[in-house]
Amino acid sequence: MAAAAAAAGVVGRPWRVIPRPLLETVLHNHALRPRVPQPLLLHGPRGVGKSTLLLHRLLPRWSEGPHAAAFVDFVYPTPNSPSSAAVPWSLLPADPASSLPDLRVRLESALEGLARDAVLRGAVGSKDVLHALSRSHGLRTVLSRLAGIPAARSSGTSVPARSSTTSVPALWSRAVLASARQDDDTFCIRDGEAINCSMEERAYIQEAMAALRVAKEALRMQEGWRKEAVREMNRTGKFSRTLANSATDWPCLLLDVLSCAAEEDFFQPKLVLNNVDVLRNASCEDETMVPASMYHDSFIWRVIALGANERCLPVFISSSDGYYSSQAFVDFGFPNIFISRETFGWTQQEAKLHMVSEFFTEQEWKVVDEILGPNPRQLSEIYMLKQKANSPGTLHDRNIEEIIDTYLAHLQVSVVNPAMETALGMLQKFASDAREGKIPENRLSFGAPWRHPPQDENPASSYKWAKIQLMDFVQSFVNTEFGVNYLSDDSLEILDDPAAVAMTEVGLLYQQRDPSFMRPVTRGIQRCLARCFSVVWAFPSCVAEVD
Repeated sequence: MAAAAAAAGVVGRPWRVIPRPLLETVLHNHALRPRVPQPLLLHGPRGVGKSTLLLHRLLPRWSEGPHAAAFVDFVYPTPNSPSSAAVPWSLLPADPASSLPDLRVRLESALEGLARDAVLRGAVGSKDVLHALSRSHGLRTVLSRLAGIPAARSSGTSVPARSSTTSVPALWSRAVLASARQDDDTFCIRDGEAINCSMEERAYIQEAMAALRVAKEALRMQEGWRKEAVREMNRTGKFSRTLANSATDWPCLLLDVLSCAAEEDFFQPKLVLNNVDVLRNASCEDETMVPASMYHDSFIWRVIALGANERCLPVFISSSDGYYSSQAFVDFGFPNIFISRETFGWTQQEAKLHMVSEFFTEQEWKVVDEILGPNPRQLSEIYMLKQKANSPGTLHDRNIEEIIDTYLAHLQVSVVNPAMETALGMLQKFASDAREGKIPENRLSFGAPWRHPPQDENPASSYKWAKIQLMDFVQSFVNTEFGVNYLSDDSLEILDDPAAVAMTEVGLLYQQRDPSFMRPVTRGIQRCLARCFSVVWAFPSCVAEVD
């Protein structure tokens, strides 16, 4: 009776967010500084609680005065939307790939909200915006147009003298005055704001709001002038830093202004970028817009440069993509270019300490730990299924083995198998690119099993070749007990394997930085991969046909 009552008590408790004192302290100490020299990169496998930690533990503290925080989630439009809490586990988003224009608006809107907050606190004025804007942009022509002054034409023999009325400060004042008469939903004083300010203070705020509108319009106009150049760059496949930076001028200007305005115990802004890998892989069908990867690289690089040269407000970058654990440091040129904080969730001892007696009994925990491991996201979903065990329409009882079998079956059917199909498509694209000569020779080294893809464009042959490559990689991975130390084992060639790259990109594998292992995201995914190889993906007939 006592055991039954204890089990009933365990089932009745709601799931709660469990503190992570050490990691919270590290991140919070970084956020306490008004300006820092480097962005902080929080990375780790999916499901270890990075978003939960930021949203529910740190963001409330960073939103209390004098602090202000902008949280940008590139997967979900609003952090607390119902879709952001979708369960069970998901690796691939159900919706189509996010478009770059939508993600740009999301990032810029968050920074504009921070800028409004800075203006309302009196930390940013019109002169601050002009100073930041004029440091890296020519403004005379664009301000003349915004102020309604026709551009002066110079003859071929002489250059007309510039009067005081056409100087940049004068043009700026006229453009700000013209903008102040316009209505704007973003940069304006809303109802209930600045109610205790004097007339002079209110005028100062209105001028600063108008200055931000002018800066945004000026940068948008200059970006529009470069659209045809961007189209040509996309057509030829070349790279131009000027064109790449033109797409990120507005958010980076806001970062510059906010960083200069940051002051301890007065105004301390922070920027949190969650799931930033979605921005890097976003789709973009507009030929007059830079590609998503170029936009991502330009923005991150300018954040790094601002921090190194003048100090930047604390920027937190969070991702579950293994690219940020290993390759991003190489691409941006220096191993310590970011402050790296890699988290793997709980250890087995920590998970047992938090789970046993509150959410699972001792016997239940032994089964859960052996099969699924200590991944917090999957533990919460198993507990959710356990709570719903007696609900009508459920396909399992309260027996923990039955619950786990149901959960693994769901992972297999709705997560792992679709991800493997996506990986197959990536391998087929690799074969097509290899035929067209788009793959570098160093990736097609002698002896590599992927060196000779099908030479014809027959989809059936390409599909069979891709399936054999994927099956061969999974079998080899099973033989290594699902762990390859690509640095200490001198196994860097695994990073050239298109099957390994594809399975990492779809989220089945994770490439750690320290220690340098490539492994499945969770133990549950590992079991599904083993089952996938032994049951679903074993096609000896296909091997015979290709041979």
